Amino acid sequence: MVNKYGVRSLLNILDLSVEELDSLIATALDIVDNPQAYRSRCQGKKLATLFFEPSTRTRLSFEAAMYELGGQVIGFSEANSSSASKGESVADTAKVISCYADIIAMRHPKEGAPMVAAMNATIPVINAGDGGHNHPTQTLADLLTIYREKGGFENLTIGMCGDLKFGRTVHSLIDAMSRYPGVQFVLISPEELKVPSYVRQFMEEHQIPFLQTTDLEQVMPNLDVLYMTRVQRERFFNEEDYLRLKDSYVLTPAKLTGAKATLSILHPLPRVNEISVAIDEDPRACYFKQVLNGKLMRMALILKLLGV
Repeated sequence: MVNKYGVRSLLNILDLSVEELDSLIATALDIVDNPQAYRSRCQGKKLATLFFEPSTRTRLSFEAAMYELGGQVIGFSEANSSSASKGESVADTAKVISCYADIIAMRHPKEGAPMVAAMNATIPVINAGDGGHNHPTQTLADLLTIYREKGGFENLTIGMCGDLKFGRTVHSLIDAMSRYPGVQFVLISPEELKVPSYVRQFMEEHQIPFLQTTDLEQVMPNLDVLYMTRVQRERFFNEEDYLRLKDSYVLTPAKLTGAKATLSILHPLPRVNEISVAIDEDPRACYFKQVLNGKLMRMALILKLLGV
């Protein structure tokens, strides 16, 4: 998205072309090979982390990314410590922070809030997660992980399991991977947590093959990538529904019996109990690699949006 000030922000993974995704991946891989070359790229620049809901990985990943580029970080980690608690609008917050920083990373519980910020800021805004809508930088982490594990994105069968209704990481990854040839999705969830109708409509309109099922073990042998997600307590209005659905899928070594030896298991984290810790030592487990890859891709994205 480019706003009225001519400033480009990242709100949705589809804001980036396939060529731009490839370029970000190339930059991230170069950072791995030549970290010293990037140590002062953002010297004199400031990142503002505006986190209106809790986060560990995403916030610290952005901060680590900026520090490793030689920049500085300001911001807050909860809404109560910001002027939002006094009733300040997102638009006003964005205008104010534009006076202090060079780029913003923003997480908000309300869908569309980062868009409002991006429309009013005079510096780039990165959507670090808005409600159950989008989480494009987690998708960048996912893409780099898949690329490093598989060597590319074409002709993959990707299983997505768990909370597909509120899982913003799922929605963003579908958007990103659907642009590569031969990709098909297996959507594994309880009936109550199926992907929203607009996601299904997107796949149907773009003729993206997908299968919906409630049976993980039945489809396991077909998967190249298994993307596990937690059932998110904070997205439920009814505690009884959450308790009923929270353990719908628990990945154990036994359930991997029929899986490919080359399967890659991803999870955006935090994990609750949907992946047994016994799987952590399995060479197919990639979820902690995702964390590192997320930092690398956020470094690449910051460089791109700042034009450094």
